[in-house]
Amino acid sequence: MTGGKRLGRRFGWLWAAYAVSAYGSGLGFGALPLIAVLVLRAGPAEVSALSAVGPAVGALIAVPLAPWVEFRRKRPVMIAMDLVRFAAMASIPVAYALGGLGFVQLLVVSIVVAAARIAFGAASGAYLKALVRPDDLLVANARFESTNWSSIAIGPPLGGAAVGRFGPVTTVVADALSYLLSALSITAIRGREETPRRTGGDPVRAGAVLDGWRHILGDPGLRALYLNNMLVAGLIMATEPVLAVLLLRQLHFAPWQYGLAFAAPCLGGLIGSRLARRVVARHGRDRVFRTVGTLRAVWLIGLAFVRPGVVGLVTVMAVELAIIVNMSLFNPVLATYRLERTPKHLVARTLSAWSIGQQASIAVCTALGGLLAAATGPRTALAVAGLLILATPLLLPRAGGRARPEAVPGTPPARRTSA
Repeated sequence: MTGGKRLGRRFGWLWAAYAVSAYGSGLGFGALPLIAVLVLRAGPAEVSALSAVGPAVGALIAVPLAPWVEFRRKRPVMIAMDLVRFAAMASIPVAYALGGLGFVQLLVVSIVVAAARIAFGAASGAYLKALVRPDDLLVANARFESTNWSSIAIGPPLGGAAVGRFGPVTTVVADALSYLLSALSITAIRGREETPRRTGGDPVRAGAVLDGWRHILGDPGLRALYLNNMLVAGLIMATEPVLAVLLLRQLHFAPWQYGLAFAAPCLGGLIGSRLARRVVARHGRDRVFRTVGTLRAVWLIGLAFVRPGVVGLVTVMAVELAIIVNMSLFNPVLATYRLERTPKHLVARTLSAWSIGQQASIAVCTALGGLLAAATGPRTALAVAGLLILATPLLLPRAGGRARPEAVPGTPPARRTSA
């Protein structure tokens, strides 16, 4: 279990920062597409562009940010990214109040927030590795994972109720303020943080932005998990808009049923994340990767067989619950493994490369899923996604191994450090 173990006051403030921004994002889940539909009367093409193009462009912007994050103190970077997201999100209610809100602004905000989120995640992962002992990384990552899933379970239903009562920009205000509170929590972390030294020459040299991908692709274990994670995340996320069309338009589910179908299973994330440490201790990390990585992929096909009424609602909830329990167990083990196998001077670039690849995969799979659903119908698109994901366990690593950071081109051997 992850509860009970104390990781120190500084980790507590970092966890608080993560929690407040996660719950803010949970409240604001889907807020930008909702505003586009309700306020700007945007059509399906514009809403799809907002959901796919914005994050994809944000991921491209994050590519050159990776070396910048790598060679700076991580707390100021996290604070800066929180303030950037606060300013971007706060611009929406201001423009709405002044009558000047437009679709282009929503798209720009989506891009800025996506890029800042990737940079923040890279900085926080590097800071976490320096903050807690190696033996405590799994506990720390499991706490982040449980917080993430609880925010998804609680935030969207409360956000939907707030929008219905107070208006469409209400949750955007809450989301913006959460980033400000996150910045304040990080500011409260005490202790001296040294500026990282440049180990491989100028960090902005030609090709430096690719060092994260070089490290991932040069490590057999990370490479297998990277490819597996991109496909799993892309295929799962691609089903969400297609499933919305199936449930709300074709099967005539009520909006509250649709919300319940996705919010309630997220509580399963508390189960998986809290079991992660115990399961790894009992069965070993390699077996967790193989078994749990397979189990999270076998359920998606069930969404193609959803029927109307209570049976259909229960089917969606059961499939989502099974996926989430396995994902929430798998994810903190993966996050810990990734940090352990990455040398200190490459953490930010590696985490950026990982996030960028995942975001790009989600954007591509979502776009292709939408095109397939438009041409053949939602059930066919869901069935294709469910069948394709069954092949992803073939990409999982078959055996563990020691990290070989010295094999990364242009980088020196890593020095093992602990906080």
